[in-house]
Amino acid sequence: MAGSAGVPPPGPQIMGYPEEDADMGRLAQTEGLNDIQQEIVSTVRDYVDKEIIPYATELEHKDEFPDAIVEGMKEMGLFGLMIPEEYGGLGESLLTYALCVEELARGWMSVSGIINTHFIVAYMIKQHGSKEQQEHFLPRMATGEIRGAFSMSEPGCGSDVSAIKSRAVQDGDDFVINGQKMWLTNGARSSVVAVLVKTDTGADSVYRNMTTFLVEKEPGIGDAGNGVTIPPKIEKMGYKGVETTEMVLENTRVPASSALGGADGVGKGFYQMMDGVEVGRVNVAARGCGVAQRAFELGIAYAQQRETFGKQIAQHQAIQFKLAEMATKVEAAHAMMVMAARTKDSGERNDVEAGMAKLLASEYCKEVVEDSFRIHGGYGYSKEYEIERLYREAPMLLIGEGTAEIQKMIIGRRLLEEYKLRT
Repeated sequence: MAGSAGVPPPGPQIMGYPEEDADMGRLAQTEGLNDIQQEIVSTVRDYVDKEIIPYATELEHKDEFPDAIVEGMKEMGLFGLMIPEEYGGLGESLLTYALCVEELARGWMSVSGIINTHFIVAYMIKQHGSKEQQEHFLPRMATGEIRGAFSMSEPGCGSDVSAIKSRAVQDGDDFVINGQKMWLTNGARSSVVAVLVKTDTGADSVYRNMTTFLVEKEPGIGDAGNGVTIPPKIEKMGYKGVETTEMVLENTRVPASSALGGADGVGKGFYQMMDGVEVGRVNVAARGCGVAQRAFELGIAYAQQRETFGKQIAQHQAIQFKLAEMATKVEAAHAMMVMAARTKDSGERNDVEAGMAKLLASEYCKEVVEDSFRIHGGYGYSKEYEIERLYREAPMLLIGEGTAEIQKMIIGRRLLEEYKLRT
């Protein structure tokens, strides 16, 4: 490609940035962590450097599920990071979890996606599930023996949750569910899916006529039992490796006790899901932070390897300006994400903080990745360079767990409540 003179020829060194270049140094540090938190995050970061980054791009290009990586995460206890110790988990905070997700996404965003959907379902069961549901699911979820998925979206509703058409009709002590759900991460490999559907409870608001059911199924593509069908995975531009599927429910019969929270949970599904989405938005923010950090690492390393006009491109003021802006965005997004996680951990409502963190981190991630891509020049377009993968992954964060526009609506409405004029 034009302008590529002086770049080393393609070969092993293309993705072989020196290990010391991966040290973030002063960026994205988190004050106030206890010894256990520091040890967990450090262990995950070391695992990412040794077991994920060297293999992620090859697996991603093949769209291959990272079985070996997932087994490693099981051994570290990451699937049960926030599940209480009484159920075999580590009982850690949302902040600890978010920092681990940040590290995993820095290695490969798809890996963080595998654990995130599972985490949201486990969180919802922990917060809203009946004692029987907690005892039935959480111990096996903590070990990764079974995995969770959740589904609100449908082919025709996108971000408009009130427009979902899937419906559960009561039949004696059971409910019969019919409908089609969309965008299930872990759709094929999951054994339990938290599904939001409409139920006629007679409430005035459509949101009080929704219920979240915990639908158990067999893992795999095709017939998953009890009227549940998982079509072949959706082919995506990025976010590969982890499968994303639809789910079709045809006369799927479930007991009333499978409503999240048991029979008393009927009609409360929307609010339960929104609680799960709040922590999910912190998670998406953490993913944006991790991808942005990796993009910065790659950009600043490449800028010190590539030479033009007789000196490293890092010595050109134009590149230094980019690096300064990238680092500032990495730092700002990380700080906002940490604040949102700590707000939730304190027991306070964090819809505004989570929305702000998700909005800022996803937008900054896109910008940092693009600047790193520009620093790489023509080679950024080559599949042999890691930045090409990040360039395809970053856009997913703009729409996952609610688009940027949805975040702005949530933030704006809450701000108007907080700052309402007193007359």
